[in-house]
Amino acid sequence: MTSSASDAGRTVLLVVHTGRANAVEVARAVTKRLIDSSITVRLLSEESVDLGIGGAVEVYPDADAASGSEIAVVIGGDGTILRAAELTRLAGTPLLGINLGHVGFLAEAEQDDLDTTVDAIIAGAYVVEERMTVDVVVSSEGTKIAEGWALNEATIEKAGRQRLLEVVVEIDDRPLSRWGCDGVVFATPTGSTAYAFSAGGPVVWPEVEALLLVPISAHALFARPMVASPDSVLAAEVLAGSAVGGVLWCDGRRTVDLPSGARVEVRRGARPVRLARLHQAPFTDRLVAKFELPVAGWRGAAQRRRRGD
Repeated sequence: MTSSASDAGRTVLLVVHTGRANAVEVARAVTKRLIDSSITVRLLSEESVDLGIGGAVEVYPDADAASGSEIAVVIGGDGTILRAAELTRLAGTPLLGINLGHVGFLAEAEQDDLDTTVDAIIAGAYVVEERMTVDVVVSSEGTKIAEGWALNEATIEKAGRQRLLEVVVEIDDRPLSRWGCDGVVFATPTGSTAYAFSAGGPVVWPEVEALLLVPISAHALFARPMVASPDSVLAAEVLAGSAVGGVLWCDGRRTVDLPSGARVEVRRGARPVRLARLHQAPFTDRLVAKFELPVAGWRGAAQRRRRGD
């Protein structure tokens, strides 16, 4: 975990879900505050048109936008943050999400906290943590046909609705099981609260280094979610001669078609995604807040001590 950058020549990249009217409004307000504080604001080319912000900002094509930016402020939901991660991962630029979506598990702040969030960005009062990613390689008949990466998860899904996807899953070069299923989720701890969670996987604290394997509706006696070493290599092969092929999704955004016989290997990513944090609250508190978990009646160790229990 590292401290923020110095104040000299500061540039902040904004990534905005411009399809939301409130996101456009928030982005304009954030831009004004940053410029008034002598911080350069950088926008993506297409988004600058949607935002209607004039010549006071820098406009960059997507591929170059993160380079030289101190931080990327993402205004939207988790989908917008995942899109921003595609822009910032190679540059190592940290992301700070302002949630305008639903759960917003990757976001650090809510719209109600906008003023204090911008104050913290202006003051450089944030820390940066690294989140594990996964690298993915797809091969067919021994030849690599695609590669990718994901922050949350790489998911194999069946391409057709009528039949099950037939796969053999392996861990560390050893076969584990054959499943007829709707798919398989390979997730990071960060992604344990995303698709893997919906598929029945465990919640894993983000500081835990591990790889998750979660079957989706597998027709098998043994089809439990599993947590493997971060140094393991997880793989799934679409059985040769299968009646239905598959589709690989990385973070629900990037796809690769998987023909019969295709093999997907997943391992710890070589490059993490960096997230900016304003608060050092326990992950338990984030779970309770995001999922609105019932905790009424909790007394806690401190309260028990005060009462002499």
